[in-house]
Amino acid sequence: MRTWAFIFLVATFVARPLALPAQESSPVPSIPKAAAVEPPTTSTVMRTNSMNVLDDKKRLGSNDYVSFRVVEDRDNESQHLRVNDNGELEVPYIGLVPAAGKSCKELAYTVKAALEREYYYHATVIIAVDHISEKSRGKVYVYGSVKGQGPQEIPTDESYTVSKAIIRAGGFGDFANKRKVKVTRKGGHDFVVDLKRVIEEGHSEEDLVLQPDDQIYVPQRLINM
Repeated sequence: MRTWAFIFLVATFVARPLALPAQESSPVPSIPKAAAVEPPTTSTVMRTNSMNVLDDKKRLGSNDYVSFRVVEDRDNESQHLRVNDNGELEVPYIGLVPAAGKSCKELAYTVKAALEREYYYHATVIIAVDHISEKSRGKVYVYGSVKGQGPQEIPTDESYTVSKAIIRAGGFGDFANKRKVKVTRKGGHDFVVDLKRVIEEGHSEEDLVLQPDDQIYVPQRLINM
């Protein structure tokens, strides 16, 4: 009887699984996320001594405010300037400079060249946007051989060129003369833009930046060729 009891206990022990201590799973390391790259703020730009970091995207317009300084100045303090209603910025030493339609970088190099002609052997000009006006930039007027004639609001956040105005007008008419698009500006200044070279041949540097009240006229070809 004792032998059978001993065999029963051994069989029960062998059949029962051993209770092993639970193993803790190793935590999966998380992959660090890349920090979002923010564009340089105005205060950051104004602390720099390099013109390479200046903004070359956003275009200035009337009633925009910018910070301005020349690194070589003794006091080296920035000044706050306003683009006036005519699209000009009054810059110390050199007076009124056309600013509407230009980026801070383009304007800085324009001012740099003017300063170095008379006042500086070398000028490092730093310009950054303080405030962009939310009021309308004004209008341009498109007529002639386009699919949708009429006035167009100038966008506040981009360089608005002749080709963009034609695109917004629905494109050229069937018999448009793309090579002789005429732009008439206040004061009697006329420009002729060859949009065939701009659009089809990639000469974007010839795409005229528009100003308020510009009139764009697309003539027709004399012969449909």
